[in-house]
Amino acid sequence: MNFSWNILLFGLYPYIAIVVCVVASLIRFDREQYTWKAGSSQLLRGKGVVVASNLFHVGIIFVICGHIIGLLTPEAIYHHVISTPDKQILAMVSGGLFGIICFIGLSMLIYRRLTDDRIKASTSFSDIAVLILLYIQLILGLCTIFASAQHMDGSVMLLLAEWAQSIVTLQPMAASSAIANVNIIYKLHVFFGISIVLVFPYTRLV
Repeated sequence: MNFSWNILLFGLYPYIAIVVCVVASLIRFDREQYTWKAGSSQLLRGKGVVVASNLFHVGIIFVICGHIIGLLTPEAIYHHVISTPDKQILAMVSGGLFGIICFIGLSMLIYRRLTDDRIKASTSFSDIAVLILLYIQLILGLCTIFASAQHMDGSVMLLLAEWAQSIVTLQPMAASSAIANVNIIYKLHVFFGISIVLVFPYTRLV
């Protein structure tokens, strides 16, 4: 990837997404408080939604928490408990398990929303768009497990952690350098993750 594009997408884009997310969320809450909801379709058709919703939410909560802890915990701290290769194995196994749980739940929710006429009639474009965006991101995340199996020493995981920690510590150049040479599947996963943050205020994700 061209160096300037790498800086833009992985050094600057995260900050743009965060600023837009915070500012747009505040504006939406101030102007349209009654839209600050998920718009549940359970009243339209309750069959199957509880199982699908529970699978999706349990899976995604654990996946998000795993990403936050795994990416933002400094190596010097977690080495008191686990080695880098073992941490990667733990991430692959736990991420794969909860990723599959989330995938099953999200698949059920998407199928329900696209095939039930009553629910489809009340579904907006943004509802479908955000579900598809989450679906793509989830599939990419599961694909990174297979990519990670090619380097079990945890080296790429360290680079991704360095990217995330550099973003948090406001070092965009260091962040873009850390992620520059990782497999494209990781870059796509990161890009779509940032994009979800960007569209957050405009969708049912609020």
